[in-house]
Amino acid sequence: MSELHDMKKVEIITGGAQLEQVKELLAKLGATGYTIIPNISGMGHHGVRTGHLMFNETTSLAMLISVVPEDLVKPIHAGLMPLFERHSGVLFVSDVLVGRPQQFAD
Repeated sequence: MSELHDMKKVEIITGGAQLEQVKELLAKLGATGYTIIPNISGMGHHGVRTGHLMFNETTSLAMLISVVPEDLVKPIHAGLMPLFERHSGVLFVSDVLVGRPQQFAD
């Protein structure tokens, strides 16, 4: 059985209009990949948000999930804070184990 390696999973929920900025931040910081779940629903400080498209993808919420080394978590957080001061958004960070750490590094 192969060894498991500690990494961090970041889950970023933001408006579709801000998704490109989040993707650019992750690329600039060296995150090697992500998964996007579009049109999500939920309830938070801004009330209930539905997952259906009203006009286009930029009007709904999306979740971007990435697995990164621990040393990228603080820069990701710092890079997102100016965005979250102007727009809805949240960052979740959790521990995760991966079997192939080379998939998540340059």
